[in-house]
Amino acid sequence: MSFSGDVKEELLRHCGSSRHCQIAELSALVSFSGTDIDSLMNNEGSADDPGSDPAARKYFTLLEKTFNIVKRADEEQLRMLKQALSSRVLLQKSCCRRAYLRGAFLAAGSVSDPNRSYHFEIACRDEKQAETLAEIMDSFDISLKTIIRKNHPVVYLKEGSLIVEALNVMEAHVALMDFENSRILKDMRNSLNRRVNCETANIGKTVTAAVKQTDDIQAVMRMPEYKSLPYGIKQIADLRLKYPDASLKELGEMCDPPIGKSGVNHRLRKLSLLADTLRRDP
Repeated sequence: MSFSGDVKEELLRHCGSSRHCQIAELSALVSFSGTDIDSLMNNEGSADDPGSDPAARKYFTLLEKTFNIVKRADEEQLRMLKQALSSRVLLQKSCCRRAYLRGAFLAAGSVSDPNRSYHFEIACRDEKQAETLAEIMDSFDISLKTIIRKNHPVVYLKEGSLIVEALNVMEAHVALMDFENSRILKDMRNSLNRRVNCETANIGKTVTAAVKQTDDIQAVMRMPEYKSLPYGIKQIADLRLKYPDASLKELGEMCDPPIGKSGVNHRLRKLSLLADTLRRDP
């Protein structure tokens, strides 16, 4: 099963304990399913049918829990159901807004595998639905973005931290932990790759510099004036030829007396300048 499917299965098992939360989730399921209550009531699915999609199974589960409607509803039950789902007070409480988001995601949402990419979305029928979701998410300090796909708005998130917050709002805590674990591992791999790339680049620079230093030293050693150079200059020249892979710090520690990296670099630069002069004026 996909990660998105895992999230929906978890939300399918989560039922709000309060009647008003159950009604809020039912309202979202109906609103975002793209059909009406009468059509849903004629659906052949059920709460216990594993062949039904998660949204349909949750719909029938909530019908039974909230309105004691097991399958078919009479006219009075349908009237009560429609009246309850059209109530304007559905989203006043934080718990009901969470439930509404669960219903919307079950009916029209998806989230990508965090090992591949970060993408969370809910497809809406119209701008009003998109605005409702944006207002709900904003109440939890989550800012949704909107695009138009096939003439319908789709609200979405691309940042991993915001997707984690959205999963938390919907109370998909198992999926949240799985997402966070994947995100941590992904960040660790990216950090390790950056470090390896940086160290590889530094090694390349060090090797290139060492090769040039060796060429410069060998050129200077062929000069008659080499013997008259200061002891420190000749010492660092001998050490670099003997230890071509050593760092500046290591070369400085091998000097007698020991010197710092800046001292080593200063002496090597003098040798390099001498070599450049020799090449210009052989």
